Amino acid sequence: MTTKKMHAIEALHEAQKLAFSPLFFQAVLTIRNLGILDYIFDKDGQATVEDIVRDLELSDYGVRLLVEAAESAGALSVNDAGLIDVTKTGFFILKDRMTQVNFNFVQDVCYEGAKVLEDCVKNGKPEGLKVFGNWPTVYEGLSQLPEQVKKSWFEFDHFYSDNAFPSALKIVFDPKPSYIFDIGGNTGKWSMLCCEYDPEVRVKILDLPGQLAVSRENARQRNLLDRIDFHQINLLDTSQKIPQGADVIWMSQFLDCFAVEEIVAILKNVCQAADQNTRIYILEPFFDNQKYAAAKHSLIGTSLYFTTIANGNSKMYSVEVMKNLVSQAGLVVKQEYPLLDGSYHTLLECRKP
Repeated sequence: MTTKKMHAIEALHEAQKLAFSPLFFQAVLTIRNLGILDYIFDKDGQATVEDIVRDLELSDYGVRLLVEAAESAGALSVNDAGLIDVTKTGFFILKDRMTQVNFNFVQDVCYEGAKVLEDCVKNGKPEGLKVFGNWPTVYEGLSQLPEQVKKSWFEFDHFYSDNAFPSALKIVFDPKPSYIFDIGGNTGKWSMLCCEYDPEVRVKILDLPGQLAVSRENARQRNLLDRIDFHQINLLDTSQKIPQGADVIWMSQFLDCFAVEEIVAILKNVCQAADQNTRIYILEPFFDNQKYAAAKHSLIGTSLYFTTIANGNSKMYSVEVMKNLVSQAGLVVKQEYPLLDGSYHTLLECRKP
């Protein structure tokens, strides 16, 4: 990777941007939430502070403060006549789904807990999770999080998986499996998509009690309880074994929730549950296999969430690291499907040798 040379004055500017970044994040979020960004966008470069104050019934002080901050952050531009416009960066903050999801996730899920990142690194525990409750990981407390926090969490989780599912379904169902195990099934979204894709397939969701309660209710609402089974399991407890009998074992954005030693232990558990004909799929957004720098940056930022809020010891991995962990567990990667259409994900198809 080539590094662009930077003059000292530019480096100093970058350092100040980092120093004040939490405050500028809040300022930009506020102009979005108060409707100021929408208002300026609709005015197409003709908005003034006075217009915003009058039409949105906000204080002159507050509007000037926020406009100055948003301009400095690169979300707005102000010309010599005082006319305000939305920049390209501001456009993405306003209209881009990935940016919206990331903003909400950082604000609602990560922001308060991020202050104790240093303690998380020292202790190997998600100390930031304490702002929500005293669970060992976020997964035990997921169903009990405040509604807005839960909403932002699931929107973030689904955004980075849903767009990979259409391509993945075609691959998984090409040999027409009859029984699929969905490990870490969460809300049951993948399992229900499988049932819609093939009216004959059966699925078993394996997860913690809180997640199973959610997925069971979702399956009930879709009239799929006759085709989806539920198996309570804590995969960090190595005495709890994954049952045998699946044609496909599926793990979507699941293994990145664990430390490397835990991933190897989980994959060994998967290995004992499989035979030579069982196809094992790992769907992950590997940070080193992304088309755009923005996606890589978001995934590395997600690792900081894992440290502070999720569990204190996991991260987003590179594809080569994951392949190595697969090998350590006694499995082999038979096929790699990089960057499924329109997604950030790579699908690894693994087998028992």
